[in-house]
Amino acid sequence: MATTRITGVHTVGVPVADQDKALAFYVGTLGLEKRMDAPLDQLGGRWIEVAPPGAATTLALLPASESVPAGVETGIRLTAEDVPALHAALREQGVEVGELLLWEGVPPMFALRDQDGNGLEVVG
Repeated sequence: MATTRITGVHTVGVPVADQDKALAFYVGTLGLEKRMDAPLDQLGGRWIEVAPPGAATTLALLPASESVPAGVETGIRLTAEDVPALHAALREQGVEVGELLLWEGVPPMFALRDQDGNGLEVVG
């Protein structure tokens, strides 16, 4: 057994084709805050982290590559206080959103796609 252990999740990477457009979407459209934006030549771009205000875990908007393409199902589940209102607001802004799912005993949820087609979910 290991003498140390994992204590949390710091960052989840999201591959994007254009970091500036991704930053505009995640900050301007989804309302996340930019936590870091630093040049990183090894990636062929920048290290950009965004997160919901006050959240411990961030999303890193990483330059897509042949081995890590954009347009994937990320498996990322974001949370919101008023999922139906967020769904309506994003739809009005032209964001590609899926059906608002409202099942008894299950939190409201919907899927969305970012500017590169990366799939995310929002859950209440």
